[in-house]
Amino acid sequence: MKSYIEERAVEIAKFIIDNNATVRQTAKQFGISKSTVHKDVTERLMQINPSLAKEARKVLDVNKSERHIRGGLATREKYLHQHL
Repeated sequence: MKSYIEERAVEIAKFIIDNNATVRQTAKQFGISKSTVHKDVTERLMQINPSLAKEARKVLDVNKSERHIRGGLATREKYLHQHL
């Protein structure tokens, strides 16, 4: 594997853990796709640093379990601010 990809995978994991970031936020921060973030954390990082990969995975799992709540709140805000 290319060294810059390995470095990116580690940086992505650290960003996710430090900022409690979602896949979408991480992708935007690094200028890459959501699927690349997911692949870096779930596949590539497991080969490089399994303990870091597990820690990042925990954060992503929590975010995934809470996403329906965030979506509902965003929709509520949208409709509260619409003037008819």
